[in-house]
Amino acid sequence: MKRRLITSALPYVNNIPHLGNLIQVLSADVFARFCRQYGYETLYVCGTDEYGTATETKALEEGVTPRELCDRFHKIHADIYKWFNIDFDYFGRTSTPEQTEIVQGLFKKIDEAGLINEKTIEQLYCNSCKRFLADRYVHGTCPHCDSTNARGDQCEDCGKLLEPTELVAPRCGTCGATPEVKSTAHLYIDLPAVLPKLEAWMEEASVDGFWARNAIQMTKSWIRDGLKERAITRDLKWGIPVPKEGFENKVFYVWFDAPIGYISISACHTPQWKSWWQNPENVKLFQFIGKDNIPFHTVIFPSTLLGSGENWTMLHHMSSSEYLNYENTKFSKSKGIGVFGNDCQDTGIPADVWRFYIFYNRPEKSDTQFTWKDFQEKVNSELIGNLGNLINRTLTFTNRFFEGKIPQGTVDEAFWKEVKEREAIITDKLNRAELRDAFKEILQLSSLGNKAFQEGEPWRTRKDDPEAAASLLMNLLYLVRDLAILVHPYLPETSDRIAEQLGLKDLKWENLCEMKGIDSIGDPEILFQKMEDDFVDAQILRFAGSQADRAAADEEDSIESKFRTTIDLRVAKIIKAEQHPDAEKLYVITLDAGEAENRTICSGLVGHYSIDELTGKNIILAFNLKPAKLRGIKSNGMLLAAENKDHMEVLFPAQGQPGDRVLLAGDSENMAAPSQKIKIDRFFEIPIQVSDHKVQVGDTVLQIGGQPVKTEKVIDGEVG
Repeated sequence: MKRRLITSALPYVNNIPHLGNLIQVLSADVFARFCRQYGYETLYVCGTDEYGTATETKALEEGVTPRELCDRFHKIHADIYKWFNIDFDYFGRTSTPEQTEIVQGLFKKIDEAGLINEKTIEQLYCNSCKRFLADRYVHGTCPHCDSTNARGDQCEDCGKLLEPTELVAPRCGTCGATPEVKSTAHLYIDLPAVLPKLEAWMEEASVDGFWARNAIQMTKSWIRDGLKERAITRDLKWGIPVPKEGFENKVFYVWFDAPIGYISISACHTPQWKSWWQNPENVKLFQFIGKDNIPFHTVIFPSTLLGSGENWTMLHHMSSSEYLNYENTKFSKSKGIGVFGNDCQDTGIPADVWRFYIFYNRPEKSDTQFTWKDFQEKVNSELIGNLGNLINRTLTFTNRFFEGKIPQGTVDEAFWKEVKEREAIITDKLNRAELRDAFKEILQLSSLGNKAFQEGEPWRTRKDDPEAAASLLMNLLYLVRDLAILVHPYLPETSDRIAEQLGLKDLKWENLCEMKGIDSIGDPEILFQKMEDDFVDAQILRFAGSQADRAAADEEDSIESKFRTTIDLRVAKIIKAEQHPDAEKLYVITLDAGEAENRTICSGLVGHYSIDELTGKNIILAFNLKPAKLRGIKSNGMLLAAENKDHMEVLFPAQGQPGDRVLLAGDSENMAAPSQKIKIDRFFEIPIQVSDHKVQVGDTVLQIGGQPVKTEKVIDGEVG
């Protein structure tokens, strides 16, 4: 079967996702990237879950419409996932006409099948807010475990599903007032009537699709405890209208409509969506969720599809992760505790380094902890000391002693026999979505390469036994090529950089173990920077407390403030550019930066710009960088360029003269420039980005002479 349909849990729109939330979209991304590499026809969809009380309430609090709130947070989510290099086929949203049409259509089918019942119920009503309270907006004490951390739909501690009227000492989650009980009519889906079909499907699907243990246990627990009819309508305005006489003023309950969002988001992506969602003979559905969402994906959503009587593509594999906790406490969106998606960008730590630790530490079979010290230790020992070390030493040795050419040697059959066996294990684990175990097997393969390098002693054999040294390096270069293929789902940017150094493109799974394709290598580059103690200690301090605490501190310590006191950018004019005598990818560039003497910098623009395209142009110069020698030539600064996956563009400002300051909007030309010279890693701790063609730091645009610095080709991207 060559078609795989992949979804990750739809993030609720009105919060910024933290690392624990990101696990689902990242996990599905890894699996989708692997499937594409392997040759499966793959569709990966996700999007923001936008309807419901939480959105309506937050919009009310902020004085905006629910649509305005959703538009803002949808972009926040999309930008965070883009920064993490999550390669959706389509990232949509649930507040679309397609969602309304498909949800209402499914409702009509299950209503026609006799699976919808009407009940008048007693529901909690807040006289202060003048509305019925949705389940999650009733807080109180759990009647089962006495936890005070219970809501009207579920207890956060014991996990029991609840009705709001079951809570002890209920209170309105918005204003805190004690609600009163009022009567209201609602529609219910008859889950007991669907149960025979559900059980038969679940028994087969959970085995064929090798569901995670927690998914099987929780689903069986629901069935064992007896399914009940479940309300699918709510007294709200922000939602999908119910197409049934007498219920026109109600909307569908978000947990009925949200999983159907997977289908409607696919419909927004392609008119051929039914070839994915109504084609169970040829499509396998893989879903990635957190364990708190299991029942809705293994009971509620499947019951809806089964009850419709239509031939839907049903869940094949459920990858349901456990919780990721933060520094011995829980991540919390509501309390703002932990590291959030936008925080990751601000640390200056590259996306691939975050991706590495999330998958090294992925909570597959039990809850795991995110701690900064463990993050540091694993990055320095495994990512750098193992993977980065093998790649760098192999390429550096080849470049230095074999003139960058692939050595001609003998294939080490015993070595490759073990490599093939390990790669078969990795492939099998990835096919079963065992992402963490597969990743650790990849790192074990890298350790095998380091062991071979160490035992082969090429620093000695290149003189004593040149043929042995050549054979070792040849075999290790092809192992590095295999690692570039294997890590691509996890570390896509790193994979691309390795492939570029090997002179390779379009690495596919079928290329594993092929002893061909590499002719010469480029200049080796360091893939990762070590995480130092002082940096990590600063992060621990920075992320202590809640987001609210940090927001107050950030007023005094914002990215903009750090930029003003750290980085000095100035306009400079390129007087001359010429090829570096000892580096084929570098230009040596002479600049007029408004000083008494011209400056020289080295820049890796060969292949991107010709000498004629550079000469005479104004650029933006990182003026206060410490000088560094690049292949024997002193480089006194760095020109700035914008980049995304489609373009790399040098910043050629249309305004300004050599020596003019590049300032944040609103800053005075007379403001003192930073006097201290800084290292390149300090420069990159303060991200400069492009948003809608405007170059900015944080939320503030950079200007020259009061005019914004803009790009021509790069719409959104990073500047370095």
